[in-house]
Parts: sequence; C-alpha cells; structure tokens
Amino acid sequence: MNRMPLAKRAQILGFLVEGMSLRAASRLADCSINTVTKLLVDVGAACSEYQDATLRNLPSKRIQCDEVWSFVGAKQKNVPEDRKGEFGIGDVWTWTAIDADSKLVASWMVGTRDGEAAKAFIGDLSERLANRVQLTTDGHKVYLNAVEGAFGGGIDYAMLVKQYGEGPQGPERKYSPVEFVSAEKKRITGKPDMAHVSTSYVERQNLTMRMSMRRFTRLTNGFSKKVENHAAAIALHFMYYNFGRIHKTLRVTPAMQAGVSDHVWSLEEIAALVPEPTAKKRGPYKKHMESAGSA
Repeated sequence: MNRMPLAKRAQILGFLVEGMSLRAASRLADCSINTVTKLLVDVGAACSEYQDATLRNLPSKRIQCDEVWSFVGAKQKNVPEDRKGEFGIGDVWTWTAIDADSKLVASWMVGTRDGEAAKAFIGDLSERLANRVQLTTDGHKVYLNAVEGAFGGGIDYAMLVKQYGEGPQGPERKYSPVEFVSAEKKRITGKPDMAHVSTSYVERQNLTMRMSMRRFTRLTNGFSKKVENHAAAIALHFMYYNFGRIHKTLRVTPAMQAGVSDHVWSLEEIAALVPEPTAKKRGPYKKHMESAGSA
C-alpha cells in the first residue's frame, strides 16, 4: 500500500498554513495538485472533527464576533444566472468568535450572512462556553435575534457600531481602505463593561486569515473552486492557529492559554489526525486464481 510519508504530508501542510496556493505547494513538494487537494480535504475534515469535540466547556470571559467575506467559484457579479442564490458559489462568509484573553478561536462557521446563519453560528458558540460571557459584535442587525435566541438574558452583550466615510475615487479605490469616521458603543443586554467593548482582536484575526490562506486574498486567482475545499482550508487554518502556532504576545498557543492543550502541536501531529488506512485482506477468489496460475 502506497501512502505519502508523514514528514512529507507535514511539509505540504506547512506550505498551506503559511499562505501558499495548492499549485505552489504541489510544485515545491514535487507532487500532483490532486494529491495536495486530497490531503487538504482529509486533514481539514479531521481538524474540524477534532476541534468540534475539543473546544467545549471553555472558561472564556470576553468574546468578540465578526464575519469575513470571501468568494468561491466566481465573484458574485459573475455567477451564472441559473446558479444565482445557490450556496457555495459567489459570496461566502466565515463567521468567527475569538476569546479576547486567550486569543482562542472558539467557534467558526462557513455560510451566508443572513439571520439563519447568525442563529446557527451563535447557537454553536453558546454551547461551547462554560460561563456567562461579555460578547461584542459589530452592528450587523442579525446578531440581535441570534444572541437573544441562544443566550436569552444570560449574557452581557454590546455592539460596536462603526461609521465610515467615502472611499477614495479612481483606480486606487480597490487597494485603499475607506476612511474611518466614528464608533459608537451600544449596550444591548446585561451589564457589559464598556471599557472592554471592542472588536479589535476578531478584526485582527480577519487579517490573519487573509494573510495565511491564499484563497482569502481579495484580488486572487487562487480562490476556492469548491466550498467543501474552502471549509477544509479554514478548519486547517484554525487548527494550526489554535494548537500549532505560538502567539507572540502570549508566548504559548491560544489552546494552551485556554487550558485545552498542554503542548505546541507539530505539523506531523496535525497530519496524523487522519487515521492510517488499514490494508484489505485478499479475498478467496484472488487466492484461488493465484493457486490455479501456479499449478
């Protein structure tokens, strides 16, 4: 049975978590892009399953949430008419929740940006927390019903509503950020500490995602072609971010800071989350044919 050595798989994962495209990783690793893609899908599924089971009963106190845009298959304006409204092509949003103290990404979800997606995401987050938390989101209105439905009155919740001016005109508008005007803190539920109403950490995580995953670059030809591959890449990214990369401020990984891991995970450990295949026994028909051929 032929299978790529663990060290080789870890090397490819290292290329991917540092922002390389699938084709660049396949060239450097001297293997086919299909091999790299299959490795990404298999490891991504294993990373998602592991974190879903492990990131439970978290002792978080302050959580920040946001959603970051990307696209799959084509930009929204280029989606064919017969596929418009279909999830998995065009605009795709990744919802993230980060612990402001441990920097652990406690929950994420790939989906649309509507109320149903918000309910699913916040509902998942609520099931992972051990304590009453202070939650901060941006002014996206779908959070209101989602947080109410998931937490009721058992949360200290505030929104940070930011206002932006007009962006630059001309060709540079694609590359220059719009002007920040003001930010307003709004208490929604409970008694949030207004000094800690912020989305700075989760917005910085958005930048980390764009820098660490080639498919999240805004002007790119390395975008995801399938939403399943997109989700696998995100699961791998958060596995490496949470468990495998030392945070420069904390000097440990976010998972270690949150108490859900006791060491820095190597890329070999992440690759080994995919179980080794077991060799199939040869059936009696094949044995019979071998015996007949040797007679």
